[in-house]
Amino acid sequence: MELAFLNPLYEHPGSWASAYIDLSRQDEDTAHRRHLTAEAVARRLREQGADEATCRAVYEAVDDLRHSSEPYGRALFARDGEVVLEVPLTQGPPDGLVHWGTLPRVTPLLDLAGEDPLSLVAYVDRTGADFELRSALRHEEAGEVAGRQWPVHRSKTADWSERHFQLKVENTWEHNAREVAGALADCQAETGADLLILCGEERECRAVREQLPRQLADRVVHAAHGRGSRLLDREVAEIRAAHVRDRVLAEVDRFRAARTPDEERRAAAVEGVPQLIEAAREHRMAELLIQPEAPDTHREVWIGEDPDQLAARRTELRNLGEQDSWPARADDALVRAAVVTDAPVLSLTPVTEETGDEVVAGGLGALLRWK
Repeated sequence: MELAFLNPLYEHPGSWASAYIDLSRQDEDTAHRRHLTAEAVARRLREQGADEATCRAVYEAVDDLRHSSEPYGRALFARDGEVVLEVPLTQGPPDGLVHWGTLPRVTPLLDLAGEDPLSLVAYVDRTGADFELRSALRHEEAGEVAGRQWPVHRSKTADWSERHFQLKVENTWEHNAREVAGALADCQAETGADLLILCGEERECRAVREQLPRQLADRVVHAAHGRGSRLLDREVAEIRAAHVRDRVLAEVDRFRAARTPDEERRAAAVEGVPQLIEAAREHRMAELLIQPEAPDTHREVWIGEDPDQLAARRTELRNLGEQDSWPARADDALVRAAVVTDAPVLSLTPVTEETGDEVVAGGLGALLRWK
């Protein structure tokens, strides 16, 4: 997950309020319930030591969501009486995820607003196709393409005199498949869609797939259910989840291979808090891997004002010449270091939920870049 949008959270030192608000329940009592949620969030922040101005700012921001129609929720980050950043969520958050601390509590975003592949769904038939874009937060029309409308149906007779007509039908199908494939490729380039999901009869979808540019081949999936099926939404969600899982598995394989030292006895991956702290100090993290809530994620580390000022012990920072230091969670401190050095952060949840395996020791690891 690219986290450049979090940079405003690391421009100023100081304590932060973080609140994850569930907006998934909507009924006749929604406005009143969300008003109570705003009060409860502000109260919890006060109990944790937040200043009154920041508590008030968060209360007002949550209360303003009384009539929001967002399907899942929102994360808010505030300091010094101001909500600095709001992030729409792609999954409903657990209750009570409210935090006041030295760093904003951002690690939950990896799963709650993380990998959300944009899918371009094409409803294909012999005469053309309709397109729509889908993600966790989007479901909108994305255009259409109309091919030749005649002839598109074969004759049922087998007489030799019909062969010429049959050939015209085949030519129409082939022409329309090219038209759909071209429009689909253009739409993918314009939207940056991660997946192309073809819905329709096997023959028509296969013809379109064969006409797509080769570089899009690994993005294409044929859905078993078509337009109007009650099962299509579930299938699209499963296709998107499988895409995320496959991407995480590929990165896990790359991480495991990189742990093996090369001929110079250098490994291109590390795991464990001490090794990650060293990599963060040297700006050598190429990608941070996190298994949320694994043992090392909430391990206490010490940080300074700058993102590369972190250590396992407070005295270590002082030995490095940093006079001011504060305790923080290891995962949030390492995410901060990753964000400011443009290193993506990957949640291992799609793998660990399926296998139950511990991919990296303690739940934290990183692929390295060499200077």
